[in-house]
Amino acid sequence: MARAGQQHGPGLIILAIIPVTAFLLGCWQVQRLGWKTDLIARFEDRLTFPPLELPLRIDPEAVKDFDYRKVYATGVLRHDQEMLIGPRILDGEEGYTVVTPLERKDARGNVHKILACRGWIKKEASPQWFRKKNGALPEGDVTIEGLLRIPPKGNMFTPKNEPEKGKWFFPSVEEMAEYSGSQPVWVEETMSEYF
Repeated sequence: MARAGQQHGPGLIILAIIPVTAFLLGCWQVQRLGWKTDLIARFEDRLTFPPLELPLRIDPEAVKDFDYRKVYATGVLRHDQEMLIGPRILDGEEGYTVVTPLERKDARGNVHKILACRGWIKKEASPQWFRKKNGALPEGDVTIEGLLRIPPKGNMFTPKNEPEKGKWFFPSVEEMAEYSGSQPVWVEETMSEYF
């Protein structure tokens, strides 16, 4: 017990800091809950809208305002520029996420491409000859329907992509767009008869 005029030790200060810190963390969690609830409601609302046709030219800055918006586009899938992201594990099996540029042309013949994330495939199905044999490489005009998305970034443990070697470890829209000559626009295909 401290007598009058004596200072309390650092233990009392630490004990006083603990409830204040707990209170502040609780307030922060409540704010985060509100933010997350609003975010989920906004995305769920966007999912109820009918699909929007993607214009040929897309402002990359506007994409964030349309995240999780259903869209569709018609064009030719450029299988010669396909990118496999991985390896990715799904249900204990190794595989890859397939990203194929979708090429569209305007009335003047100018080419406009977007990145179509077509889904996950098993490692055994990754060679194109295998998928072509099984009808999973559609030719000619196709219409893809999906969600306009901003894909997750890699973290500090993810290796760097090596486009020159055809090695993709995470979806970097900027790198993939530069590699394939596409616009930095990512559509996650949701309705596919091929995968």
